[in-house]
Amino acid sequence: MRRITLLVICMLVLALGAGSALAATTTPPPDTLKVDYFANANTAGAPDGTLRLDNPGTAGGSVCANVYVFDPEQEMTECCSCLITPDGLRTLSVNTDLTGNPLTGKALTTGVIKLVSNVVPAGGCPAYPTTLNSIQGGVRAWVTHIQNSNFSETETASQDATLVAAEVNRLNSQCNAIKLDGSGSGQCTCGTGD
Repeated sequence: MRRITLLVICMLVLALGAGSALAATTTPPPDTLKVDYFANANTAGAPDGTLRLDNPGTAGGSVCANVYVFDPEQEMTECCSCLITPDGLRTLSVNTDLTGNPLTGKALTTGVIKLVSNVVPAGGCPAYPTTLNSIQGGVRAWVTHIQNSNFSETETASQDATLVAAEVNRLNSQCNAIKLDGSGSGQCTCGTGD
């Protein structure tokens, strides 16, 4: 009987440990990876969309908001890193800051924006975020979407997504390729504010 009780206790401990480990791997830290989209950029008659970034101070200091812009074929076209101080607000133009200097030279009308925040490294936020480390939640984001019907505008909060090692490696390598091959093309800019 004593062996059965000990066995049951061991199984419960293992089950609780496995459940905690599973929860830790499936629950992303908030405000670490954000995803959003843009539509009707660089379109005649349409207003310019915006990406607004805020650092609510939950990271305990300034953060780098690493911005990655993808075309509809899932290819990164621009990347950059923007400093945001606690309680700082930065506003980026979709037409100018995020799609104004594409690697391919082709102006985008639709695409995806990904944001990863990290601790500010020595020397400040890099021009190209090619080595994501010291990842730290802390950036909140909202995007103005230009709708197809009469180019009306809506604004929504960007969505949290799970940041996994494979995605970090992919973002690093694609942004590094832009840095090496772009000759200045493919670097987004950080807009105004902060």
